[in-house]
Amino acid sequence: MNLNPLDILNEGGTAIITILALSVLGLAVLLERGVHCRVQRLAPTALLDQVLPAMRSRDWAGARQALEASEPGRKESLSAPVLAFLIDQQGWSRAELSARAADLAALGLRRQQQRAYPLAVVATVAPIIGLLGTVIGMIEAFHVIAFSGALGDPALLAGGISKALINTATGLSVALPALAAHHWFKHRLAQIGMTLEEQINEVLDQCFPPPAAQQP
Repeated sequence: MNLNPLDILNEGGTAIITILALSVLGLAVLLERGVHCRVQRLAPTALLDQVLPAMRSRDWAGARQALEASEPGRKESLSAPVLAFLIDQQGWSRAELSARAADLAALGLRRQQQRAYPLAVVATVAPIIGLLGTVIGMIEAFHVIAFSGALGDPALLAGGISKALINTATGLSVALPALAAHHWFKHRLAQIGMTLEEQINEVLDQCFPPPAAQQP
């Protein structure tokens, strides 16, 4: 017999409702991260191309103006605060600029990673709730055996086992995609971090060369 969604909810009880609520949370985070966790948003090359010419000519006011003019690309960009720092603190040494720029980039990446953290929570909690539902279902099955004779009522016994299996399957079905998505976004952020590092090095090399490179 095929079970429709209402039958599954009825069989699974409170545990499966909680798991489905977690699945909604996971899906919402997945969609939000899928839209926002992209190189084009977090480390846009267009922003660097817009600001770098003025920085290269050491026109810091022009560089700041170019950065401010790129408002649509700055709202979620991790490179924008780094570029703003390099423009405002151009008098610092190259080593100081490099270290501070790396810290700003790392902080931004950690904040982005935290936004995907609910996926890890869903991946951890959903199977545990499913296991709890399994235990409850098995307890009910054993109660049937205890109070209805040696083998109990087969229909009631099957109902308890069905609840156990449905909760387990649902918990794993929600947890596995959430876990995969969490690791995928970690991988994507690592790629964005490498892109951001390349951009920082490009700015430092072109606008703040080492002292030896500045000598004729």
